[in-house]
Amino acid sequence: AGGTPAGAKAEPPWPGPIDLGAQSGRWAAFQERHQLSCEEAARLLLDAYEYRGLVKHTGGCHCGAVRFEVWASANLHVFNCNCSICTKKQNRHFIVPASRFKLLKGADNLTTYTFNTHRAQHTFCKTCGVQSFYTPRSNPDGYGIAPHCLDDGTVQTIITEDINGKEWEKAVREHKTIRDMSKP
Repeated sequence: AGGTPAGAKAEPPWPGPIDLGAQSGRWAAFQERHQLSCEEAARLLLDAYEYRGLVKHTGGCHCGAVRFEVWASANLHVFNCNCSICTKKQNRHFIVPASRFKLLKGADNLTTYTFNTHRAQHTFCKTCGVQSFYTPRSNPDGYGIAPHCLDDGTVQTIITEDINGKEWEKAVREHKTIRDMSKP
């Protein structure tokens, strides 16, 4: 969800190397201690700052063709929807902004199912059929992540909230926070 076209190199907003002043020694020691390139160190520190209070979860489909990472709380707020498709698929999910989701592999192994308004994009693995994430109708600018498709070790608790998807418009209109869950 960046502003640089695929395949194009992003130009730095400054004309040359950044002067870190008195922090230069700390920066070099940090990179060496953790065996990181300059870009890797910057990414680590930016993630730690931007995603304070969140953990990086990883997950994917059953066969492993699709893998992703997502930054979210260790304490998940999961929706249990009773609409027609969520009932058939037992689709329980938590919602995150698109900026906190990264598909690591398998874009070419995903296919999409839509119906009714075609706003929700039900993506699933072509090989094993598992939907580990999708684009929900309530938050088309974010992702609904299936907590049961996360790797073990990063989830502390799961709180489940039932949502009446059979009366979707009314349920979303009356819900105080669901539409804002994909906002950073």
